[in-house]
Amino acid sequence: MSRFLFVVPPFVGHVTPLLAVAERLRRDGHHVGWTGITASVAHLIDDDAPRYPRTDRPRQDTPVHRPAELRGFAALKFLWEEVLAPLTERMVPLVRQAVDEFGPDVLVVDQQALAGALVAEQAGLPWATSATTSSELVSPLAGMPKLEAWLDGLLTGLRARFGDPTAIGDPRFSPHLVLAFSTAALVGEVTSNVRFVGPSIGARQDDNTGFPWQELDAERGLVLVTLGTANAEVGDRFLGESARALAELSDRVRGVVVDPAGNVAPVGDVLVLPRVPQLNVLARCAAVVCHGGHNTVCEALNAGVPLVVAPIRDDQLIVAQQVVDAGAGVRLRFGRTTADQLRTAIETVLDDPGYAAGARRIKQSFSAAGGADTAATLLADLAAGAAGRPRA
Repeated sequence: MSRFLFVVPPFVGHVTPLLAVAERLRRDGHHVGWTGITASVAHLIDDDAPRYPRTDRPRQDTPVHRPAELRGFAALKFLWEEVLAPLTERMVPLVRQAVDEFGPDVLVVDQQALAGALVAEQAGLPWATSATTSSELVSPLAGMPKLEAWLDGLLTGLRARFGDPTAIGDPRFSPHLVLAFSTAALVGEVTSNVRFVGPSIGARQDDNTGFPWQELDAERGLVLVTLGTANAEVGDRFLGESARALAELSDRVRGVVVDPAGNVAPVGDVLVLPRVPQLNVLARCAAVVCHGGHNTVCEALNAGVPLVVAPIRDDQLIVAQQVVDAGAGVRLRFGRTTADQLRTAIETVLDDPGYAAGARRIKQSFSAAGGADTAATLLADLAAGAAGRPRA
């Protein structure tokens, strides 16, 4: 049996897809360890899952406030210079220690946890990229040579400091295996050694949150509005407009708005809740309104539910366009959307059967891809191929 070290950043959406993969590997008899776990994601990991370096309590997160108004290159520059590059520097010694303590055969490295890739290069260990969002697989900076050159320079500098300076290729993408938790039916065709495995969706520890199921009714479709886990600081206006739109549609839908910050007042019989058991709710949904977060989009499409997508920033713009191009939903502008526009968009995806058909097509492609089972098999194959290979 092999040993797999999962290297993750402190972002819930980047840890969640790997949980089912790790569980499948464990069921198959492999040994799985984690590194990079901080207080914000520690609750996601089973208590008996080994975490390295060994510690009685998770590291505290380093808070970073990103101005909500940042867009385009300014947002990209801030993400790399203020978040991902410092995160790499903090994680490198932790990953090195984890490698020494756990002795992995393969590292499974989230695409934003570059420390894992750099340490693996330096140690001569095989590693797989966990592409928890598909945005970078489609070369989002193509046609912008100055931006590409700037990012290449930043990555080269990190490799020179922490990895193997003689290595070639983009450290965001392993030369051994790139696991993409989507399918070509949604993303489109890509090059290199990307393996589409579909969403990795397992059991959730928060499946029982006291959701008021008794308040739903069979006569009206359920419409969920959610902006994910990281957008509370910019979501109040949009969630409020969504609640008003759903109230105007109350003769045909029952609306549920997820408001973690608790700043949105209920309107009519619209349910406004701080959290929901999302997978169970999606199984009952007729439509979903969201920000284009990769996990939310894939979970909705995995349930065959069409979408209204209002991307805020980063990869959400690319994922939102993928939804539109796949015929599985419509797109709105997050910052300017009104209740009237939201109502019209919701009615569009509910009334035009083409959107539901598009969502079902993606669902079928997800099912065929195999999800966590396929990802675990590919990782086991990588480890088997690396057996006996000398380390650096």
